[in-house]
Amino acid sequence: MKSFIRKVGFGLGLNDEIPNDPLKWATDQFNEIPNISWQGKIYKEKELRKHYRDWVYNDRKVLRKKYKNDKTLYKVKKDQLRKDTGQKFWESLEISIRHNEAINSTHPVFTKLWMFWGNFFAISEKDFLANYSTGPYQREIIRANMDQTFEKMVNEVTTSWAMIHHLDNTESAGPNSVTAKQDWRRRKKEPATINENHARELLELHTVSPKAGYAQDDVIFLAEIMTGWQQKWSKTQLETGNVWFNSEYHQPGKKNVLGKEYKSGKKGLKTVIKDLVNHPNCRDFVATRLCRFLITDEPTEEMKKPIIETFKKSDGHLPEIHKAAIKVAFEYNKKFKKFQTPENWFIQVAKIGNLDWPPSPEVMDSYELGTAPTRKQRSPERILWEIGHHPYRAKQPNGWSDFSEDWMSPELLIRRLVYAQLSYSFMKAETRDNPEEFYQNIVEKNFDNPSKIMEYLNKKSRAVEKHTLLFNHPEFLRS
Repeated sequence: MKSFIRKVGFGLGLNDEIPNDPLKWATDQFNEIPNISWQGKIYKEKELRKHYRDWVYNDRKVLRKKYKNDKTLYKVKKDQLRKDTGQKFWESLEISIRHNEAINSTHPVFTKLWMFWGNFFAISEKDFLANYSTGPYQREIIRANMDQTFEKMVNEVTTSWAMIHHLDNTESAGPNSVTAKQDWRRRKKEPATINENHARELLELHTVSPKAGYAQDDVIFLAEIMTGWQQKWSKTQLETGNVWFNSEYHQPGKKNVLGKEYKSGKKGLKTVIKDLVNHPNCRDFVATRLCRFLITDEPTEEMKKPIIETFKKSDGHLPEIHKAAIKVAFEYNKKFKKFQTPENWFIQVAKIGNLDWPPSPEVMDSYELGTAPTRKQRSPERILWEIGHHPYRAKQPNGWSDFSEDWMSPELLIRRLVYAQLSYSFMKAETRDNPEEFYQNIVEKNFDNPSKIMEYLNKKSRAVEKHTLLFNHPEFLRS
């Protein structure tokens, strides 16, 4: 079942032992949340939000006014501000932490599911969120709640600073709210209006899915329930203040979502989320997404059933849901192969190929200080851009696709060929010193048909050619 280890845990590196019981090895990783294994400094979301504040405040309030008549000097000063606020650094650091968990931690299967939830509750490419906030959001909101219930995770995600900002809930104000009656709105011609973005995604992407049959009125009423949840704005902090419930923006009166009535007030959001996550369509939606991520593009009812039953029986306890999903992946491992997304592919190349990846804390420290990474070091976000899959920069709120066909274009496949060849120069020195022994070792560890794979690789004499062939072999591209 070596392909199962690649499917759920990115494969086995040079010094990894083949687990005697792969299923137990995988499911045991959800018994607790492991400490992050990165040895460098890890910054809190609030710390990085301060850097974001320094960026937006100084750009909007200082530079644009000071250099409004000199576009050239404005550009120079703006580039310096990018550097001073670490705009090009934090993203690379977060990707390094993420990849280090997949490659070097003792809990790669846990990391694989962390990546799943990060994409399930995606923050798309908007307003420099990827530069400052998406990485810590995925660490402190997604990862930190993987030992909780799905309901708690949805609550934490929905009221997180990153998601509130991402889906513009701060801009949502009830037409009959206190703020709607204030004079400044009439003077500025800014009437209080409902913003449906967050409510629509909570229904469509985060809980019940369109299969629940909700209507436009359900979206509007849910948006009204969510009015008041916003960033605390001030002249100095702008939109970077903590999330709070501003009752002056909340739409009064009762609301009806999917046939149930909800009272006005702060508690309404928590109540409606509880009902949404316990809706049968929510359980089905989560099971479908998990099976599509791990097993096949078209999950069957039979596949989903154990996950749905576990969800219901455990009251949405995520460790139990994860274990159920991994057991289903194990059961169907020989019947279905899943084409890897580019990031997942690259992580496996790095782990199995014994690459000098991700950049070490020391390299990242020098990068923070302004030293450009070498060609070999290459900044993490640049590599992910080039292979076509940056996890923090999805184009839409529904995240990156889990469907294989979306990753099988000629251009994306050519990029894998290019990066497989390039990755040979990333290999650690001890690996390149004895390539024949190395490839024999890793192929035996990671493939259920090692002799067939080695026969294929041995058609080439040069190690770099073997390397390129291995990581673009159909058996490697699918797991």
